Amino acid sequence: MDGLAEAVLAGASPEELAREELPGEYLASYLHEEDAGMFAGVKDKDVRRSLRVGRVPMPELAPDEALVAVMASSINYNTVWSAMFEPLPTFDFLRRFARQGGFAARHSQPYHVLGSDAAGVVVRVGSGVRHVRIGDHVVVGTAYADDQDSATHSDAMLSGETRAWGYETNFGGLAHYAVVRVNQLIPKPTHLTWEEAASVPLCGGTAYRMLVSGRGARFKQGDVVLIWGATGGLGAYAVQLVKNGGGVPVGVVSSEEKASLLRRLGCDVVINRTEIGLGVPPSGPEQTVEMGKRLGRRIRAEVGEDPHVAFDYVGAATFGISVFAVRRGGSVVTCGSSSGYQHSYDNRYLWMNLKRIIGSHGANLQEQTECNRLVQLGMLMPALSTAYPLAEVGEAVRLVQTNQHTGKVGVLCMAPHAGLGVTDSALRERIGADRIAPLRDSSRAAQAPGTPLAAPSPVG
Repeated sequence: MDGLAEAVLAGASPEELAREELPGEYLASYLHEEDAGMFAGVKDKDVRRSLRVGRVPMPELAPDEALVAVMASSINYNTVWSAMFEPLPTFDFLRRFARQGGFAARHSQPYHVLGSDAAGVVVRVGSGVRHVRIGDHVVVGTAYADDQDSATHSDAMLSGETRAWGYETNFGGLAHYAVVRVNQLIPKPTHLTWEEAASVPLCGGTAYRMLVSGRGARFKQGDVVLIWGATGGLGAYAVQLVKNGGGVPVGVVSSEEKASLLRRLGCDVVINRTEIGLGVPPSGPEQTVEMGKRLGRRIRAEVGEDPHVAFDYVGAATFGISVFAVRRGGSVVTCGSSSGYQHSYDNRYLWMNLKRIIGSHGANLQEQTECNRLVQLGMLMPALSTAYPLAEVGEAVRLVQTNQHTGKVGVLCMAPHAGLGVTDSALRERIGADRIAPLRDSSRAAQAPGTPLAAPSPVG
């Protein structure tokens, strides 16, 4: 481990961190361009084959960027896509970005450092940075926004130059260090561990925009919200946001084990889809309608009415059912398609019943900040279920690829073991340590070799 990393782990002051020499390379999880064709003709595109862990060169900082010592990160489905080189190799994204010239050119490398979540310590800032300081404890929002694009000043997510950090950019969060624009940085919730905090930004912010923001479904008190994959990373935050906002969450899961976890989240209505014949995707339009009727009957039996909103990130396997199932005038809000991009639905049920489909992507800085505030207040809990060391990142991504996970899968990067990073233990106790990370499986908490840091270090 380099001297700067050792200083971070020892809780060095900002002045001491600034004096430490920046390492010339660092440990990271990355893809290599030479592997981009490795899955041609292969049915099981096992991401453990493509993901590498090794040392990569330290990039130069742009004036509006910061270098974060990443204590923990988490897995998102975009890392699965990246590691399968689908729907296309992400090196195409990096080359396209590099054509802007200037500092963007750094991103086109034969390696791609992945990861769209992070929590850590700022160790360097660019010459133009004003509101972030070395030593700050931060979490990283996923929107790599260009403040020189006019659309950004209306909504960063409308800008054609906004990219998903660590997916459409290089130098992401599954590493010991990460390069971020400072307009991605938000203060880390003081009562959370590093791995808990790293599990929130992408999925928490995305769910907030989809449901709460004026740019999403704008659900209101009393609304019934159908949530597919309700114990997944996005779904677990959606359940909490609906419940906190006075709505009625209706969570759909695939097993009784997940149903039990969903009840721990306080979901009002829990539906095991296998029990009502929704265990496999519909085979065609007629079966889609039949499945929609089956689901609708179950929801009406539980709450007496049809959903106002369907929260759908699953995609091809569920989208047609969502369009059918929401009530007249209802909305389907979608942010992804983990089961496939090509959606099929009967348009008659959309246009004749005045329903809406709302596309949503990521979250802008204000939405991320509002979501983070709910976490700091103890109103939104991390969806972390387990954490792996960086050396086992392939296993962590494989867990998500095969849908064997619940909630968010964390990755310990520079942190030597789980449980570090809490700087307000009194707040943690007031909120209730047993309430934080309700999906956590303590039996699989990652414990990398090494001696735990002595409390009350500001890092741990």
